[in-house]
Amino acid sequence: MSFLRTACCSLLIATALASTAGAGSVGREQDIVDLKLGQRVLVDDGTCPAGQVKEVRGAKMTDKGVSRTRSCVPRHGPKSR
Repeated sequence: MSFLRTACCSLLIATALASTAGAGSVGREQDIVDLKLGQRVLVDDGTCPAGQVKEVRGAKMTDKGVSRTRSCVPRHGPKSR
């Protein structure tokens, strides 16, 4: 019985961590409303070269809120053979 309880608890923790660890994705940078410090959001607006997507990060705190940095990063998709 304790094995079943441990397995269920582990599954619950793994699911919670997996859902919060990934970066979000939006179509336009204007759709990012509440960017938090350290948060990463992928923006697929076509401004980066083929095979890359724009990543917007909450870089540091300023008097006006969280400042953003933008960079093009490789697009991670399904692996192909």
